[in-house]
Amino acid sequence: MKIGPIVGITFLVCLMALYQWPKMNRYPKKDKFVFVSLTAIGWILAILLNHFPDMPGPNKLIQIIFEPLEKMVPK
Repeated sequence: MKIGPIVGITFLVCLMALYQWPKMNRYPKKDKFVFVSLTAIGWILAILLNHFPDMPGPNKLIQIIFEPLEKMVPK
């Protein structure tokens, strides 16, 4: 397991959160929740892409979803 990139990614995410959080004091709880949620999702995706670099991206998901529709629609 690659521990160096995980520590680096975590460090950068923490720096970003520490920089942005004082500016978030004037925003409502919903905005803070969205900030934390999107930051956590980004952190998880970065860790996953570090471990599995051949992981398919969002384009592959769209292709899987709409491939059956392509067969139904005439060209």
